[in-house]
Amino acid sequence: MVFKKVNILGVPFIHASMEQFINQLHLHIINNEKVTVVTANPEIVMKAKEDSYYMTLLRNANYVTPDGIGIVKAAQLLGSPLPERVAGFDTMIELLKLGNIHNYNIYLLGAKEEVLEGAKQKIKKDYPNVNVVGSHNGFFDWTNEEIPNQIKSLEPDLVFVALGMPRQEEWIFSQIEKFEKGIFMGVGGSFDVLSGTVNRAPEIWQKLNIEWLYRLVKQPSRAVRMMALPRFALEIFKKKVLPK
Repeated sequence: MVFKKVNILGVPFIHASMEQFINQLHLHIINNEKVTVVTANPEIVMKAKEDSYYMTLLRNANYVTPDGIGIVKAAQLLGSPLPERVAGFDTMIELLKLGNIHNYNIYLLGAKEEVLEGAKQKIKKDYPNVNVVGSHNGFFDWTNEEIPNQIKSLEPDLVFVALGMPRQEEWIFSQIEKFEKGIFMGVGGSFDVLSGTVNRAPEIWQKLNIEWLYRLVKQPSRAVRMMALPRFALEIFKKKVLPK
């Protein structure tokens, strides 16, 4: 399936529900294909708007999904509504569920060693049929070929890269030509949530679309990063009201 694209400040988001997207990724795995996934929130969009190299990475991804209610609301305001939010953590969980049914092989890259180990234990407990064929923490020399060579030899179906924005996308696209198959997806701080190191917002916060506020309350150090939200809103407002 070829998804329609919705352009938001230069970033091409796929017009797809979570179910449609997961089914599409499953088809790629069945066909031993290689694809790249970026789950983009307003912070990532603003980074891309201000960094032409990063924008190029996003435009070269096979799929960019709307990770953040701000993206969904912006698309609606601009007259090209998206079906729903397709968040990175939720996408990872849906892929793990699918992997538990179909015995996916996965590779985990990123986070601190103790967080990584916690994530692996959680996967082993909750998704026992998923095979974690390899892993490495997020502290390594990018010029060292050991990690990409290991991934290539293991041929995982899924490679989750938790190096944070923009490093995870930069790593994926600097290495992607070395691989022949697999879903390569940046997952930000998802290993922290999966391992229990960081608690995700309670469901009521998620339903009210204020998960970002919960993270800010719990991690005040995110305040500088959160400044991307009003800047994003201003850009969308200008796009909406100013003459073309």
